[in-house]
Amino acid sequence: MNAPAPLPASASDRPLVSTRFTVPGMRCAGCIAKIERELPRVDGIIAARANFSAKRVAIQHDPALGEDRLTEALRDIGFEAQSVADNPLGQETGERKRLMRALGVAGFGMMNVMLLSVSIWSGAEGPTRDLFHWLSALIALPVIAYSGRPFFASAWMALSHRRTNMDVPISIGVILATALSLYETITGGGHAYFESAVMLLFFLLAGRALDAEMRTRTRAGIGALLGHMGRTASVIGPDGSTRRVAAAELDPGMLVLVAAGEALAADGEVEDGSSAIDNAMLTGESAPEPVGPG
Repeated sequence: MNAPAPLPASASDRPLVSTRFTVPGMRCAGCIAKIERELPRVDGIIAARANFSAKRVAIQHDPALGEDRLTEALRDIGFEAQSVADNPLGQETGERKRLMRALGVAGFGMMNVMLLSVSIWSGAEGPTRDLFHWLSALIALPVIAYSGRPFFASAWMALSHRRTNMDVPISIGVILATALSLYETITGGGHAYFESAVMLLFFLLAGRALDAEMRTRTRAGIGALLGHMGRTASVIGPDGSTRRVAAAELDPGMLVLVAAGEALAADGEVEDGSSAIDNAMLTGESAPEPVGPG
């Protein structure tokens, strides 16, 4: 992971805020480079850091910039975005479902077009070959139009903002293969490759669906790990009384009372007493470790 770039001297004197957005249109390293390079050029935006695995962007900016302006800045460079606070999981779940539907349609179309193509490869000629080409076209064209939408929409968004991403060559290849096959079918030629276009979409969608599933599992694992972290702590006051304080409000030097089995809200040193602490969140070791003063 790259270390954050140092802030300019003029910006470091101002209070800054950080806002996170979900950006499903990040497809490759070029997208990340463009986001991190172009956003800081907008007045009021100090730095931007993209997380490809989570499809998220963290923007450090002047408090005067609202979320609408930040979303507009992302849209101006070709990326649709939504605040993580507005929709932390729903959009990602919806994208995964759309990929699975497109994958299912592509798989159905691939199997049926391949059945027709096998007959042509076996030596069908004349009217029989032309009939199978037309049947393949009737199946493949709607399948390509539906299953190719994730690639076509992303490519169009990129080209409309005068940039490219990995979906641009994919879309060009699928469209050219389909157009050539349709031309051959109309003119009675023998070189129609509908099965290749549909098969390409199927395997690309399979890879993208697996990638989305792995990202979902990674986020779930991180969430479960963070669940072991204490949200609050019992702080002992000067008079010996205790009060519950949120973990974010803890300050260095505070004295905290940790009950048996309680999750730790912060790192620290043991002043008195001995016990066994579960440090699985830090070390990955499930067995509790004995601790004492010091």
